[in-house]
Amino acid sequence: MAEEIDGIPKIDHAVTAALATAWAAAIGGDLVGYYSYDVRPRGFFVPEPGRAAFARMRSWTADLDYVTRETNHTLALTELNARCKKRSLIIIFTDFIDTTSAELLIENIGLIAKRHLVVFVAIRDTSVEKLVEHAPEDMDGVAMLVAANQSIAERRLVLERLSRLGVTIIDAKPKAITAKLISTYLEIKARELI
Repeated sequence: MAEEIDGIPKIDHAVTAALATAWAAAIGGDLVGYYSYDVRPRGFFVPEPGRAAFARMRSWTADLDYVTRETNHTLALTELNARCKKRSLIIIFTDFIDTTSAELLIENIGLIAKRHLVVFVAIRDTSVEKLVEHAPEDMDGVAMLVAANQSIAERRLVLERLSRLGVTIIDAKPKAITAKLISTYLEIKARELI
C-alpha cells in the first residue's frame, strides 16, 4: 500500500476514505473500530461510539509508517476474525501483488465473510489503466501492454471471486474511493444489513 497512485501512496488514499467513513458513522451513531496490519498485526481499537473513535483514529493514523514488507493476510485476518465476536461491518483496504498472496487473501476474507458483512476496497492504479488505452509504439510498449493487461485481468478475477463469496466490492479510482465507500456504508445502513 506504499505504492503511489496519482502521486499519493495508496495507504493515504485508504486512510482518507476510512476517516471519512468513520465520520459518517459518528454522525449515524454507530460504533467504529480500527485495525491495521502488514507483516503482523499492528493496532486494534475496540469499536466505540463514532465521535470518540474518529478522534482516536485521526491521531493514530497520523503516526502510521510506510512499510515495504509483504502483508501477512492469513495471520492478520485470522486475528481480526477472532477479535470481532459480534457480527460487524468490516471494511478491508488492501492490495495483492501476486497470485499466491491473492489466494491467501481470498481464503481468509472468505472465512470472515461467513460471519461478518465485508466490504473490500480496491484502489485502481490509473497508470496501469492508461497503458492499455493506447497502442504501443515499440516492443517495450508491447511488453508493458501485455503486463498491464495481465495485471488487470488477474485483479478482476480476484474481485469476482470475492464477490461470489458475498463480499461487497468497491473498485474505483483514487479520487472516487471516499464517495463510493460512504455511499456503500449509507446503503448498508439503509437496508439494515448490519
